[in-house]
Amino acid sequence: MTALLLIDIQNDFLPGGSLAVPGGYEIIPVVSALQGRFELVVATQDWHPPSHKSFASNHPGQPVFSQVELDGLPQVLWPDHCIQGTAGAALSQGLSWNCVEAIFRKGTDPAIDSYSGFYDNGHRKATGLAGYLRERGVTDICIAGLAADYCVYYTAKDALDAGFRATVVADATRAIDADGFRKAAADLRERGGLVMTSSEL
Repeated sequence: MTALLLIDIQNDFLPGGSLAVPGGYEIIPVVSALQGRFELVVATQDWHPPSHKSFASNHPGQPVFSQVELDGLPQVLWPDHCIQGTAGAALSQGLSWNCVEAIFRKGTDPAIDSYSGFYDNGHRKATGLAGYLRERGVTDICIAGLAADYCVYYTAKDALDAGFRATVVADATRAIDADGFRKAAADLRERGGLVMTSSEL
């Protein structure tokens, strides 16, 4: 079975949000059209406590988008975003969620960031997504959502490492940095992944 995996389509990553991805709203009609083509649709949701160490506000003197080391890992310091229970963390109302069978929350540990829908950035704790997909008989995953060069990319990498065939749907994602996504796409292809448009699926 092929599943559609929707990554972090939340208000804070859309225009007007605290960490808005350029062109983020452009994916909404594409994702809406995609949902009906899959037997299984699953989503992830960034869900940070206010004390999260990926927030620049929790590192006095450090500017937003600077890089530090956090528990032995490189860490970009982001604006506060997707704080648990806030409007910014909510899934976008521009998209119907009726087809989504399960939502996996990530980034809940204040000590470590979690770009991937499968693991935190140190691969220390799994979200349970891989096991859920295997139980459902999933072999292939098509990945859409935000942002292409971070959470979509890291999710696709972990999907490949977990033995799934992974495809990033290029017109159903947008990047924080376009050059970053070009590099990410090249890396995914080298790992055996695919990057295709929705019309090519």
